[in-house]
Amino acid sequence: MSEFNADFSGKIELDVRDSVPDWSPYELPVAPEGAPNVLVVLYDDTGLASWSPYGGRIHMPTMDRLAQSGLTYTQWHTTSLCSPTRSTMLTGRNHHVNRAGVIMEGTNGFPGFAGRLPAECATVGQILQQNGYSTFWIGKNHNVPEEDVAPGGSRSMWPLQMGFDRFYGFLGGETNNWYPDLVEDNHFIEAPATPEEGYHLSKDLADQALRMIRNQQSSNPSKPWYMWFCPGANHAPHHAPEEYIEKYRGAFDDGYDAYREWVLARMIEKGVIPEGTALTPINPLPDDVANPADQVRPWDELNDDEKRLFARFAEVFAGFSEYTDAQVGRVIDYLEESGQLENTLVFYCADNGASGEGSPNGSVNENKFFNGYPDDLAENLAMLDRLGSADTYNHYPTGWAVAFSTPFQMFKRYSQFAGGTCDPMVIHWPKGIQARGELRHQYHHSVDVVATVLDVIGIEMPETFRGVRQHPLDGVSMKYSFDAAPDSPTEKRVQYYSMLGTRGVWKDGWKAAAVHAPLSGRGHFEDDVWELYNVEVDRSESHDLAGSEPDKLRELIDVWFEEAESNFVLPLDDRSARDVLNVERPQAEKPRQRYVYYPDTAAVPESVAVNVRGRSYKIIADVVLEDGAEGVLFAHGSRFGGHSLFIKDNRLTYVYNFLGIPPEQTFTSEELAPGPHTLGVEFVREGAGEHGESLGTATLYVDDRAVASGPMRAQIGKFTLCGDGLCIGWDSADPVSGQYGPAFAFTGGKLLGVGVDVSAEQYLDLEREAAAMLSRE
Repeated sequence: MSEFNADFSGKIELDVRDSVPDWSPYELPVAPEGAPNVLVVLYDDTGLASWSPYGGRIHMPTMDRLAQSGLTYTQWHTTSLCSPTRSTMLTGRNHHVNRAGVIMEGTNGFPGFAGRLPAECATVGQILQQNGYSTFWIGKNHNVPEEDVAPGGSRSMWPLQMGFDRFYGFLGGETNNWYPDLVEDNHFIEAPATPEEGYHLSKDLADQALRMIRNQQSSNPSKPWYMWFCPGANHAPHHAPEEYIEKYRGAFDDGYDAYREWVLARMIEKGVIPEGTALTPINPLPDDVANPADQVRPWDELNDDEKRLFARFAEVFAGFSEYTDAQVGRVIDYLEESGQLENTLVFYCADNGASGEGSPNGSVNENKFFNGYPDDLAENLAMLDRLGSADTYNHYPTGWAVAFSTPFQMFKRYSQFAGGTCDPMVIHWPKGIQARGELRHQYHHSVDVVATVLDVIGIEMPETFRGVRQHPLDGVSMKYSFDAAPDSPTEKRVQYYSMLGTRGVWKDGWKAAAVHAPLSGRGHFEDDVWELYNVEVDRSESHDLAGSEPDKLRELIDVWFEEAESNFVLPLDDRSARDVLNVERPQAEKPRQRYVYYPDTAAVPESVAVNVRGRSYKIIADVVLEDGAEGVLFAHGSRFGGHSLFIKDNRLTYVYNFLGIPPEQTFTSEELAPGPHTLGVEFVREGAGEHGESLGTATLYVDDRAVASGPMRAQIGKFTLCGDGLCIGWDSADPVSGQYGPAFAFTGGKLLGVGVDVSAEQYLDLEREAAAMLSRE
């Protein structure tokens, strides 16, 4: 018998009637007897002091219910940023080993930051698929390289290729919860309903989760499943139904300074942190280190309007969080009703600390942060009654980020401090955990979740997977803690931290932290001052022992450099968000000076669309107009930033919507005649504004005639962190301009195509080319 059939134990003769079959080499593996289902609920951007199980003011009935019959972990940590944390929970390896040392939009071409998962790091989905599990991924996936998020992009890093049978959600760091950019399995789709029809992403994700589990149970009820449920909450934009926001009216009127004092007492009372834990300063970093965008304005220095606005930001965030918890509750209810909850291992957690991306004043458009553009208080106040609705892309001010990360220093992105890394984690598994409603104080990390899942199921990460030798798991199983004493020693020994120029290391109860702000652009890492904390007795990291314990500090600094060497952590990068997001990265399609787009196509994601940021550009549409022709010719972005060329009331109009700041910059022609035309606009960049924005002149053209012209400013950063792609012949459901409604598809003629040119060539030369093309139609 050949080597190919070496495992075959049957008998093969000339005639099948004389032969004996053997199915065993060809049967698919099944899960171990009694293996549990696994549900991992992973929120975004949530500090330890936010939610009710930890003493926070935000009611989380579903999480409370699980905590009361499960375990609440008080020292569970993350990387301090979403893509990196999610990579650790995908593979069980440290984030730099996964090449995910930063978000996918910030990759920079070094080994720990390349953005593509190496074959040496098989995912939990892949391992469970090969061990008899169904695998589902719902919601956020922020682990696909930016250039792959495109209709024609590589699918190699998409969920179905990463070991998941089904996917429904969005690819990228965030999405509009009213008008999300959705993917089902391996293709882009439109949302199934509109906000006017009751749509919200959190509800949609729960609907899809329930459908996937029910379908699986209908056909394969004996097969266990693994589901990663990742809502858009609590990442900005903070969107929620009005009735959930109203539940919190007045709840945060005392302000974030008072909230810190109030919640600290509650956390101590619940046993989450020890008696005597000190509260850290609200602005702990020295002025020569601090990033001004992360500063907190003391509550007692705000005027009455500011207090009213800032409190409303928190009310909306709380409503968003509780509403999403209610949707998770629908899944938990179904599992209980169907008899599955008893043997379902549930992790309910968050991926990093509370977010400080809202600036000291909060924002009605979070994309200002990524454009390096300051918020305007008057603009925010004008939208106070619309916060949380489809009219805003809102984010609370930094004061709430510090408050929701009480009692620690700082928040998301600050990997050296617990404010960025210490996050909620409740584990619930009635069949496998005897303890009910208890705390666990063992120190653990997001990299430990995969090891825990495999340990509970009774399988191991293989030494080789698909012929590739695997990197060992960096995580330590938490299973030992399920029925241990609350204060029993942790089995974890060391964990390094590094993010956006910040760094620290925990080892055997001690923590060393370099004093450096992320995204500050300061560099000079060799001059960083290091602080030392004994977190066994100083949970808030408020007492620096560097002066009294220099040998211990030196030991930990050496450990950090050892971990950095073995985990591909260097080089450190603290460049600004705008600089990091605009790094040139490899593209499947090489950047060029001229792009041509055609109607009847899907939106082209910004990551692969023509880049007009910080440069002059020309947009030219070839059209044949009939009487009454109207609609969008070209659109890119949304109401929160973008530009659009359209025909309305028989006039050509170009709108540049600068970061959603009214009024829209509008250029309009006289009435158009029927027939063939080249219609377009040219923007000539002449300089930069105070915050780096492009300043120049826009000129609107009908054929070879300039019909309108005037000054214009344009964004230097992206229209969105993800989503809202370039559309030809239509606009998205959340349109760029308020001068027309959703979609506003072009009708009443023929749109042949749209060219976008970023070369130095003159507009009229391009117009003649376009006219020549039109004459051939």
